[in-house]
Amino acid sequence: MPDRPSALAPFRKATYRNLWLASNISNFGGLVQTVGAGWMMTELTHSPVMVALVQASNTLPIMLFSLIAGALADSFDRRRIMLTAQIFMLAVSAVLAAAAFQGALTPWLLLAFTFLIGLGRALYNPSWQASVGDIVPRSDLPAAVALNSMGFNLMRSVGPAVGGLIVAAGGAAAAFAVNALSYLPLWLSLFLWRPALPERRLPREALGPAISAGLRYVSMSPVLLRVLFRGFLFGLAAVALLALLPIVAHELLGEGAFGYGVLLGCFGTGAIGGAIASARLRERFANEAIVRGGFLGFAAALTGLSFSHELWISGLLLLPAGASWVLSLFNVSVQLSTPRWVVGRALALYQTCTFGGMAAGSFLWGQVAAGAGLAEALWAAAAVLVFGAVVGLRLPLPNFGNDDLAPLNRFVEPRLGVDLRARSGPIAVTVEYDIAPGDVDAFLAAMTERRRIRIRDGARQWVLLRDLERPTVWAESYHVATWAEYLRHQERRTMADAEVSDRLLALHRGAGRPRVRRMIERQTVPRRDELPLKPVDIS
Repeated sequence: MPDRPSALAPFRKATYRNLWLASNISNFGGLVQTVGAGWMMTELTHSPVMVALVQASNTLPIMLFSLIAGALADSFDRRRIMLTAQIFMLAVSAVLAAAAFQGALTPWLLLAFTFLIGLGRALYNPSWQASVGDIVPRSDLPAAVALNSMGFNLMRSVGPAVGGLIVAAGGAAAAFAVNALSYLPLWLSLFLWRPALPERRLPREALGPAISAGLRYVSMSPVLLRVLFRGFLFGLAAVALLALLPIVAHELLGEGAFGYGVLLGCFGTGAIGGAIASARLRERFANEAIVRGGFLGFAAALTGLSFSHELWISGLLLLPAGASWVLSLFNVSVQLSTPRWVVGRALALYQTCTFGGMAAGSFLWGQVAAGAGLAEALWAAAAVLVFGAVVGLRLPLPNFGNDDLAPLNRFVEPRLGVDLRARSGPIAVTVEYDIAPGDVDAFLAAMTERRRIRIRDGARQWVLLRDLERPTVWAESYHVATWAEYLRHQERRTMADAEVSDRLLALHRGAGRPRVRRMIERQTVPRRDELPLKPVDIS
């Protein structure tokens, strides 16, 4: 029996170790800033909606811009993207601190600054999360994601309490200044990192087609669709705790900034316990059982919080709430279900759904709290979490697959008799099979999966044809926009896709392999492109 990978194995990589430590310093500053912003808003206005919008302004940019950031992460140097994002967030945080020291902040100006910091985070996150799979081997990826989550929650267990002390002693402006300084270690670690960049044989995808490719891949991946939907539901409901916790501390418990920080610290402590136990839980229970327990555990904590009027009781209730935070499990599911060429976009879409749910939930629960009451808002959020657990009965989260998503590398670029450019196209491709009558059902079943793989990897207008004169002859036909896109389509096939190809080859009864025809579509013949390389006898 193979040894179980160590939960600390990623720390053997110096690059991961350094970035993890620097990231947690930055996370600490961000959590201090969150306490400062949340508490300053309670001083600037008594509106529950405006207080809840502080959380929404942090998450809304991630919903709006993550997909663009994910496409950039898959096409450009991720290290440079992360450096740019860190410089941007440092500059915005410094200006926010200066404005707070000058007493120039208004509720809407505070929301604008937090939105800009969230924008920097939206640019940074896909590149960082996609880079984890480049730094550590695939076998260590679940441990690395768990360590990232544990590190963040470790900071969440101390950062908010320290943030509350900083706000109590120096005001929100001091918290904003601490956040600005916290970016420096991470910027330095990224500056010193020299990753090995993959060699690119093909031209870089344009932004629009890259985004379309990411959307297409996820839409044709049933496992990813389930993860995204469940992540949206969890974010929508669970954010009620983070969005309304300043009001819980202020109104239900009669606490100040320090008490608010203590509550966030208890939530973070519970999340650390959940991260530590995650590996053992995954060994004993299916992923869906863990996720369903997380939904129900969080719902129970929200319900109990609505009845508590004591700081220590509320703190105890927040421990299981933190342990029930299941987003790291969703993150691992996305990374292990996605090949490297599109992982940034898949993670970005996951974040779009999750943080989109958080942004919508922050506004929704703020409105409910303002109109119906704080306790009613917490109960409604708990009800949505129970619904999310019930959804798992129909759309369960699968266990981590063992699919090998490394490139298949079976394709050999053909020697062409036409002088093509990378931009030449459209390209039409047909693959002909000879199938015995008794194998038609098995062939059609394999072709159903082949269609999904083809479209997922960029094929258009896929159809399956049957020869009317020779009914044993079948042909799949599809189009791609250019010759470069055809080569890219072939590069995207993974080792896991080989099983379908092998089934089709086994069913083919013709001599040799199925015949592949690659043709360029033309209504008129251009004078310069696609000219024959040598005379062709057409007699």
